[in-house]
This record gives sequence, structure tokens and C-alpha cells, in this order.
Amino acid sequence: MEIVSIIDHGTNGILITVECHASRGLPGVVIVGLASKAVDESKERIRAAYQNSGIPFPKKRLILNLAPADIIKNSSGLDLPMAIAICADAFKGSSERVCCFGELGLDGAVKPVRGILGKLSHAKKLGVTKVILPAANALQAQLIQDLEIYSVSNLSETIELLSTEFRSRQPIKQLGSTEQLKVDGHSEVDFSEIIGQNIPKRAIEIAVTGRHNILLSGPPGTGKSMLASAAISIMPNLTMGEIIESTQIHSLVSSNYEELVVRPPLRQPHHSASNVSIIGGGSDTKPGEISLAHNGVLFMDEFPEFSRATIESLRQPLEEGKITVARAKQVITYPASSMLIATQNPCPCGFLGSQRECICSQNDILRYHKKISGPILDRIDLHVTVDSIEHTKLLDKAKNTEQSSVILQRVTQARSRQINRQGKLNSQLGSKELKEYSLLDPSAKNLFDTAAEKLYLSSRSYLRTLKVARTIADLDNSEKILIAHISEALQYRPVNPHV
Repeated sequence: MEIVSIIDHGTNGILITVECHASRGLPGVVIVGLASKAVDESKERIRAAYQNSGIPFPKKRLILNLAPADIIKNSSGLDLPMAIAICADAFKGSSERVCCFGELGLDGAVKPVRGILGKLSHAKKLGVTKVILPAANALQAQLIQDLEIYSVSNLSETIELLSTEFRSRQPIKQLGSTEQLKVDGHSEVDFSEIIGQNIPKRAIEIAVTGRHNILLSGPPGTGKSMLASAAISIMPNLTMGEIIESTQIHSLVSSNYEELVVRPPLRQPHHSASNVSIIGGGSDTKPGEISLAHNGVLFMDEFPEFSRATIESLRQPLEEGKITVARAKQVITYPASSMLIATQNPCPCGFLGSQRECICSQNDILRYHKKISGPILDRIDLHVTVDSIEHTKLLDKAKNTEQSSVILQRVTQARSRQINRQGKLNSQLGSKELKEYSLLDPSAKNLFDTAAEKLYLSSRSYLRTLKVARTIADLDNSEKILIAHISEALQYRPVNPHV
């Protein structure tokens, strides 16, 4: 029997073959193959797990080899495969390749491991058919199809499973659709709770429908953060593929790494967050906030207050939907296809253009806005001003205000049109695909070309505005992009001719 395992490499994995050689000599365990401190300590956990499980530990000199030997092994999930390799001689006659994951407790319990979905997906690509994993990881493992996956709770159970050649139990049941998943009640802000702000609400609906980036500008206290939080409430549940992607990313860094991510994630890093925490990296090259927001929303409140380096590092993910983290030891690419919602004040004090007096000098205002460069603004599809609401209206009962559930229906229908037409959301279209699927009415194109010249739109802004117009047309259930759709899309471009 060949015992293999997989260690994390970004959202993918690296196959590790576990071998054991027993020889005469002073009893002991030696682990070779560039094992880290966490892996080297596993020999003590394995010895205790054997003893407390009532399984005799070989009184021989044991050499455990982790191949390939030139790759650092730093996963405690190698405990179980090494424990099985020690007694693999008991399963003579079996030529199967068995993939195992699990950290061993001193009492023999098999504990969950991180990144199980990436490990299983990689095992499937390599042709592995049988997998043994901790029972706590079984919930996530149900999402992977075409694999015989067996969950175990302790070492004794694992040995029994192998000794009976997997006849002692059935593989875990696999989920065929997302309908079988339990979705907790939504706790997001409902759109009906937001008084007024009809234009920003409409812009948020358009942004969510096509997954466009949006910048909300306005004085403090006007509801910008509330609008951003409400965006999640009009987002459909993740598809099966998106659940696998998001759950895998979150399991690499989250403390609850055995849970499923079923709803679109909302990440809200503070403006004091470091550059590494946003884009990813560090000593273990973990995903950052931009990747944890994949398939959801990255909300960056007080956008100009983030460091210049952090803001500029968003160029690649905003354009390509992925982030490449390059470090001395490795280069890893994480998915980062999220919707950016950024907010900013009109000036450092926040009251420029409002009823309150602004105390900022012209240099302060200029320096504040220069924190966000033209290339970053160019990658933001919708620019919206959020004005103050009269105090007398704040306590009025909302009239004719749509609930999030009603808007969600429109968003879901419009997204279905996009997927049926082109297989992806409008913001993800390339220039070639946009030419094919834009279906721009001739009169609308004439208006668009004239406006683009007068507004000094760059080539990128031109294409991004066209994508927004395509989304507006989808919300309007229109096959073609008409003049009204182009006109509304142009309203969301910044008025600054230098942008």
C-alpha cells in the first residue's frame, strides 16, 4: 500500500509520499525529507497516540521519509499518514494508493487540518481515488465529487478501516447541489433601513449585479458605510464552484477552518492595516484581505487614509481578479475577484461642499485626493456622491422603500442573463468578449463616442463604462444597450477631466 498526502501550496497542493523503513537497532523514530519543527515533533504525538489507542508500537529503529526531499514540509496534517506508514506492513497484498490527512492528538484522536478542499482537488487531479481525512473536515469534503472519501475520528478507527480494505464503512455522501446546504439567516443591513439616497442605492444595485467596483464620496455620517454593508444583502448565495473557492481560501487563515463559506464574504480592513495583510504574504505566504473577499465585497472605508503602497497594490487584482504574491522562497497566485466598495470624504475634515464650514486649506484638499492615483480611479467603475439627509426625515417611517429581498430578485435575474449569455459576469468580460456581447445600438454608440471624447475617457474607462451600461441593460431586461443605458452609465464617471 502506498501512503501519500498533500501539503498546501497556495490554493493548490504538493503530493508527498510517506515511506517507513524499520531496521534493527536502538528503538526510535527519525523523520527525514526536510521536515519542519512541527513535523519533526509529530513522532512524539504518533508514539503517544499508538500507546493510548492500545496499538503496539514497533520496537525498532524507524526511518520515515517524506518525498520529495527538497521541499520543506510544514504541515501537522502529515501525522496520520506517517502513523499509517509505520504499520503499513500489516496491509500486505494491497497495491492501492491511499491519500491521508490529519493531525494526531496524544489520545489518538484525529484532528482537522487546514485547506482540505485544495488538498482534495489536487488529489483528484493526480488520480487518487481513496482519501482518509478527519471527521471534522467531512462537511467541506462533501463538496468534492468523484472521490471515495472516508472520515475517521481516531487512529484505531483508521487502522480498522485499512485492515478491512475499506469494507467496514461507506464513503461520506457527496452534495449534488447548494440547495442541500444550510444557510444561516442573513444579518446584513436591509435596504429598507436606509432613508433616501435613491441614487447611491441604484448605483449599489448596478455594482452588485455586474460585480463592478464603486466609490462612494460624501461628508461623514451620510450613510456610506451603511450602503456598503447593505450590498451583501442583495447578493445571491454562492454557487457550488464559488463555495469551494471561497471556503478553501478562508480555511487557510481562518480559526474556524472546517466551516463552509456559503454567503458572499464581506471584508472590512481598517485603514491602518499593513500592506501584507491586504494583499497577502508574510512568512507563510498566506492570502490577504483582497483574496478573503473573493466572490464577495472588499469594503475599504476612508479609502485615502490607507497607505499609498496599499492602494497602488490593488492595481492587479482590480484589473485581473487575482493577486500574485512573490517572496524569496516562493511565488503564489491567489484568486481576488471581489467587488471593491470604497468610501471617501470630500476633504480631510469631511465638510467641503456641505452646510458645515470646511477648515481645510487648498493644499490639504489636493494632498488628500492625490492619495488615490488616476490609474486606481480608472479601475473603479462607478463614482457616486452621497449627500446629507435632512434631519426631519431621519425618523420618518420609510415610504415606498424597497426591501433587499425585492432588489435581490432583480439582481438574481440580471445575473442569470449574464451567465446564460456569456458564462460570466459583465465586469469579468475581456475586450474581445465585450465586443461580442455588448450589442450596442447604433444611436447609443454615437452618443457614447461623443461623450467619451468630451469627458476625456481613457480606453480602460471607455470599456468599463460600456460594461456598466451592459449591466444596466440586463437589469432593464434589454437585449441591446440603448441610449438610456449609456446615459446612466456615463453619470457614474468622475467629472474630473484628468481622470
